[in-house]
Amino acid sequence: MPKAAPVHKTTWDLRDMAATEALAVRVARHAVRGDVIGLSGPLGAGKTTLARFFIAALGGTEEVPSPTFSLVQTYPLAGLAVWHFDLYRIQSADDVFELGIEEALAEGISLIEWPENMADHLPDDRLEISLTWGGAVGSRCARLSGHGGWGPRLGALGFCELGLRASNADV
Repeated sequence: MPKAAPVHKTTWDLRDMAATEALAVRVARHAVRGDVIGLSGPLGAGKTTLARFFIAALGGTEEVPSPTFSLVQTYPLAGLAVWHFDLYRIQSADDVFELGIEEALAEGISLIEWPENMADHLPDDRLEISLTWGGAVGSRCARLSGHGGWGPRLGALGFCELGLRASNADV
C-alpha cells in the first residue's frame, strides 16, 4: 500500500474582513493552473467572500455571486480561468462530472465550496481552507490543510508579513 503524502496544516485567526482579503490575496499569488482549493465551513462562514477576494486578486472585475443555484461560475482571467463551484446542492458525488470538473481541473484553478460533497473525486493534490466563526464579532478562523503539492507551499504564503496571528502552525 503506498504511503500517503504528508498533510501540512496551519490555523489562522482572521480578525476582520481585511484579514480575510489578505489571506485570499496571498493564496491567489501562489495558485497555479490545475490547483484545487476547497472552501468548507458552515453556511455564512465566508466561503463565497473568500472566493470573491481570490478572484479579484487574480484580476477579476465582475461581480462574483454565490453559485449556490447555478452550481458553477467561470471567470476567464488573464490567460487562466477560475472555476467557482458550489456543491452544496448536488445529489451525488458523480454530479461533479456534469458540471465540467474535468475541464476545470485541466485548464484552470478550481475553487470548490462544500468540497466534501465530491467524496472520492476530490483530487489528492489540493489546498483546503475551512472557515469557522472567530471569538470576536466579524472575525473568522481559517484552518488551512495543504495536501500533495500544496503542503510545501503553505510555508511560502508568508502570513507573518500580513500581521495574521497563527494559533497553531506546523508548516
